[in-house]
Amino acid sequence: MKMNWTKYAVMAALIAGGAVIVTKFFDGAGRSSSTTSRIVNVTVPDLSPVAANGQELFNDNCAACHGENGKGTEMGPPLIHPIYKPSHHADISFELAVANGVRKHHWPYGNMPAQPHITRADLQQIVRFVRETQQANGILN
Repeated sequence: MKMNWTKYAVMAALIAGGAVIVTKFFDGAGRSSSTTSRIVNVTVPDLSPVAANGQELFNDNCAACHGENGKGTEMGPPLIHPIYKPSHHADISFELAVANGVRKHHWPYGNMPAQPHITRADLQQIVRFVRETQQANGILN
């Protein structure tokens, strides 16, 4: 039986190419390196009084992981991002995340623990800040 070396050479090249892609785009923990550094530029608009209070609350309570004004960090995703637009993550999603925590699902970061120190009234102001800032950055329903 005659071997078709061309076919095997092509298969070897594809396997080697796949290994390069995996090495380039995934870190040692299997996370996509293209999303491990998701920090975005955020333009903060002139905010309503409620959203301005929400900005202060956000930066005091959420920025350690989600970055100042929601731009993201190496520890947590940006909230001024199309993934969090209202048609995909309604306001109730933020309430549930703060109350119950969130399992990792969109990003390579770990789980978000519940944030019981954030009151519902404070959270409503935080969400208002996030929504007004999203809108100013072109993130709509």
